Amino acid sequence: SKTLEYAYDDWCIAQVAGELGLGDDYLYFIQRAQSYRNLYDPSTGFMRARFNGGWYKPFDPYEVNFNYTEANAWQYTFYVPQDVGGMIDLMGGVDGFDRRLDSLFAARTELTGRGQPDITGLIGQYAHGNEPSQHMAYLYSYAGRPWKTQEMARRIMEDLYGPGPDGLCGNEDCGQMSAWYVLSALGFYPVTPGSDIYVIGSPLFPRAEIDLGGGASFVIEADGVSDENIYIRSASLNGEPYTKSYLEHGDVIRGGVLRFEMGPRPNEKWGTGEGDIPASAIDDFPVLAVPFVATGERTFVDSTRVGLGTIDRDARVYYTLDGGEPGIDSRLYTKPFTLGGSVTLKAIAFREGMPASSVMTARFDRIPGGRSITLGTGYNPMYSAGGDLALIDMLRGSDDFRTGAWQGYQGVDLEAVVDLGGERRIGRVAAGFLQDQNSWIFMPVEVEFALSSDGVRFEVVGVVPNDVPADADGAIVKDFAKEGVNRSARYVRVRARNIGLCPDWHKGAGHKAWIFADEIIIE
Repeated sequence: SKTLEYAYDDWCIAQVAGELGLGDDYLYFIQRAQSYRNLYDPSTGFMRARFNGGWYKPFDPYEVNFNYTEANAWQYTFYVPQDVGGMIDLMGGVDGFDRRLDSLFAARTELTGRGQPDITGLIGQYAHGNEPSQHMAYLYSYAGRPWKTQEMARRIMEDLYGPGPDGLCGNEDCGQMSAWYVLSALGFYPVTPGSDIYVIGSPLFPRAEIDLGGGASFVIEADGVSDENIYIRSASLNGEPYTKSYLEHGDVIRGGVLRFEMGPRPNEKWGTGEGDIPASAIDDFPVLAVPFVATGERTFVDSTRVGLGTIDRDARVYYTLDGGEPGIDSRLYTKPFTLGGSVTLKAIAFREGMPASSVMTARFDRIPGGRSITLGTGYNPMYSAGGDLALIDMLRGSDDFRTGAWQGYQGVDLEAVVDLGGERRIGRVAAGFLQDQNSWIFMPVEVEFALSSDGVRFEVVGVVPNDVPADADGAIVKDFAKEGVNRSARYVRVRARNIGLCPDWHKGAGHKAWIFADEIIIE
C-alpha cells in the first residue's frame, strides 16, 4: 500500500517541481512515481508485495493481510491514478484492462484473512466504503468504455447511499464518502487529483449549478435524466457539441453550461473518438521495473531451481551470485539455473536507450547438515516467513514483524520438531521470539525443550519461563535458551505456550493473541 500510494504522492511532488522549474527534483520524483511497476506480477495480474526478490506467498487476492492497508490485492491493484495508461499497458491493453475491471466488480464478495471492518460497500471486490477503491468506476473511460463508467457510477449512487441513519456504506473519513457523492451527482469525478482532468460519469439531477463567485457559474443540465435514463446520448458545452468523456478544470472555472441528453441505452460512440478519452500517463523519463525471482526457494535442503523475470518487453536481465553489483558485463539471464549452496543474488534489467533498473537483491540459503523440521501446529498463512523451513533457515528477523521474516501463530501454541539428520552432541538449544503488544504479539508464557533419539520418546531437558512483562512497550526480541545441555540426540522438540487471549487491560482483550518466532537454534 505504501509503495502504491507514495508513487502517486511522488507524482504530485513532481508536478510542483516542474512548475517551479526544479529539473533535478522533477526527474527524481517522476521516476519514483513509476515504482508501482515493481509490484505488478504478470503471472497473476495483481499488485503483490515483494519478498526476497520475488513475491510474498502464499498469495490469495481476497486475503486481507499486513501487505495492504485496510484492503486486499483486488482493492489496491488498480491504484495507479498517476499513470492509468501505464497500468493499462501492464494489463494487456484496453481490452485486457476492460476485462480486469469487469472481473473486479463481478468477483465474489467474501474476504479471507484477518477481519477488517473498514472494507464495506462491496460490489464484487470493489469496496466503496474505503478510499483505495473510489476512483475505480471511472477507470472504464480510460479504456474507451465511458458508458460502463456511467452505469457503475449511477449504480453506486443508487445502491450505496440513502437518506437514513445507514445512508453511508463506509467510514466518512474527513468527508470523502460525501465528497464522492457530491461530485458524482454533479456528473464528474477527479480520478487523478493534481491533474486538471475530471472524468464524466452519470449526472443525477436535471439541473445543478456551481457558484464560481463574482456572479459566474457553471451549470450542468441533464435532459431526460431519470432512474432509467442513466446513459449519456450526446452532450454540448456552451451550445457547441461536446464529445469528450472528460472535462478540463478550465472548462469549469470559465463558467457556462454543460448539457447532456440522457437515455435508457448507452451510446457506445460518444466519448470514444480520438482525443475524447481521458489520459493519465507518465510519458517522460520512463524507468524499467526491478527484475523479480519467478521460481526458487529462499531456503532449501539440497538445491533449488531459480528463475528470473521482468515485466518489461525487450529488457534483458543481468545478474551476479557473489553479492557484487550487476552490470551489462555480468551474467545474462537466459534460463533457470540450479543453486546448490548459499548465495546472494543481485540482478538488474537493461534495455537500450534507457537507464538500468534498480538492483534486485535476493538471498538463498542451504540448510546446513541436512536438517529438516516438522511443525505440530500450523502458522497463520499471512505470516509464513517464507514457509516451513523458516524456523531453521539461519536467518534472523528484525524488531519489525512487518518485514515478513517472522512466523506467526495466532491463538495456538507453537510445536516443532527439528531432525538433525543423525545423532549429534548438543550443548545449547534456543528459540527466538518477538513481542509487540501494540500489535497483539506477546512472548510465550514458557518454552519447553526436549530431546529424542528416535523421534518418538522425548525427554524434557529444560523449561524456560518468560520474564518480559506483557505490557512492555515497543518491539522486543528475546531468545529463550537452555544452556549446558550436553546430551546426544537426533531430534529436538520445541514447545512455546501461547498466552491464549489478549489480557483484560489490552485493547484486544478477549481476542486471540499471537506468538511470533523466527529461529530454532541448536548448537
